[in-house]
Amino acid sequence: MSHEAKRVVATDAAIELIQLLQRQHGPLMFHQSGGCCDGSSPMCYPDGEFKVGGQDALLGEIGGCSFYMGAAQFEYWKHTQLIIIESVLEINCAGVRNPYTA
Repeated sequence: MSHEAKRVVATDAAIELIQLLQRQHGPLMFHQSGGCCDGSSPMCYPDGEFKVGGQDALLGEIGGCSFYMGAAQFEYWKHTQLIIIESVLEINCAGVRNPYTA
């Protein structure tokens, strides 16, 4: 029997924040930034505001929101599971006014 772990999951606190943001802003999406030096972070956008295409990989969903990563970056991360925590989302909601940081 083969059990494949989800590529992206979120803590309960992160899901609560996502649900709050969805109530305020409507449907959302996430894209893992391809940062350097300090790494990368999940960025939150109104659904469809960040254009994804053939150079992006859909990792899954968190809180009912699609979660993408650049395909080249995914090649390095494909054997990992991303765990999204609330504190990361509190500072990386581009284009979405976060009530915790506003």
